[in-house]
Amino acid sequence: MNVLALNLLKPSAISVAIYGNFSGPKQQEIVVAKGNILELLRPDDTGKVISINSTNVFSIIRSLYPFRSTGSNRDYVVIGSDSGKISIVEFDPKTNDWKLLHCEAFGKTGCRRIVPGQYVAADPKGRALLIAAVEKQKFVYVMNSVNNKLTISHRWRHIRPRRFCSPW
Repeated sequence: MNVLALNLLKPSAISVAIYGNFSGPKQQEIVVAKGNILELLRPDDTGKVISINSTNVFSIIRSLYPFRSTGSNRDYVVIGSDSGKISIVEFDPKTNDWKLLHCEAFGKTGCRRIVPGQYVAADPKGRALLIAAVEKQKFVYVMNSVNNKLTISHRWRHIRPRRFCSPW
């Protein structure tokens, strides 16, 4: 038995927004997260913002970050979600859809304070990604670009040391 639960109305409140060149070079676009919806927006010639693509990701998006690898002219989207995974996606203008490049699991599911996914940062030169939790855990992924194909090299784990309180 397969069960699928979908909402009747899409979420309308934008929780995270980023901008970059996602569908091609010199394209100024905005990617927004509305709960479990990832949407690509682009301004038209009249100044109105139109929706290019809207995709259900079947998890709650906690954070988004644009990422450009070395030598590339397009941006990737790094998604931190409540699924305990970090996902790297790119927009394919031929199919008008998002293409999953990498999906790395690092923790338990759910929006917890100690599971990374709340904060995402990237090196400006496109060498590394950092994903962090509200408390304690941080992961650094080293990124490589081989033949214009993005690969994740490995991951380092860093846990902040405990601070001992004096009983006096």
